Amino acid sequence: MSKGTLIGIDLGGTNVRVATVLDNKIETMISEPVSGADNAELLINQIKSMISTLWDANIEGIGIGVPSVVDVEKGIVYDVQNIPSWKEVPLKQILENEFGKPVFINNDANCFALGEKYFGEAKNYKSVVGLILGTGFGSGLILNNILYSGNNCGAGEVGMLPYKDSIFEHYCSGQFFEIHKKTSGQELFSKALKGDKEALEAYNEFGAHLGNAIKVVVYAYDPEIIVLGGSVSKAFSFFKESMFEALEDFAYPNSIRNLKITTTERESVAVLGAAALVLDHQILNK
Repeated sequence: MSKGTLIGIDLGGTNVRVATVLDNKIETMISEPVSGADNAELLINQIKSMISTLWDANIEGIGIGVPSVVDVEKGIVYDVQNIPSWKEVPLKQILENEFGKPVFINNDANCFALGEKYFGEAKNYKSVVGLILGTGFGSGLILNNILYSGNNCGAGEVGMLPYKDSIFEHYCSGQFFEIHKKTSGQELFSKALKGDKEALEAYNEFGAHLGNAIKVVVYAYDPEIIVLGGSVSKAFSFFKESMFEALEDFAYPNSIRNLKITTTERESVAVLGAAALVLDHQILNK
């Protein structure tokens, strides 16, 4: 593990969070609304300013998670969701020129999986799949202790696979509630907490769809552990039973018996996962 301070950045569609990480813990974190979603340079300057606010002489590197496709080797970010101005941004080069430290960039779902591997529920596992159940359905893969991004940073995107009349993302994320139940996940969660029958039935359906997606994950990657994150994962107790019921007809029962499925316990795992990109590089290049 690194003995110096790392910077982790979680770039979302609406907020940017920047934190310093030392000894596996967040020391300081600042968060700001994304400014200049329609102006690439303005947002770049905002990120620079936030990094500068936390900068000190002990920082060893910067890791960034973004909701988009990334050229991991060159650090070029393409088509960031909800930030229309970021069509092709050479972010690695820009920040390395500015701060003189190594910069590593990856997809936010990959950062989530890496964060769980280094700091969370997957510490003691070699093969990990992180599934983000939020406004979308993202996934990150760690296979035999190696973060696997694929040739175009798109490996493991189960959410884009065809399912029923659409794709898995429309059934295994907050979009399920909006599209099929005509309500928001937050509203449904509030009702479920009060024991509302229709809300509980909606989560029961959701769990069955997620179970089908997990079947695909296990057939493809056969991981030791699947960690669920994102806003919808907070309702795990409402869909857990139906999710496991959907796995009962899996062709290889032993694979399911040996599989651990859990939810993240780290609120800031996205930022930690971004910082872990630096750690991962240091460890792999010893």
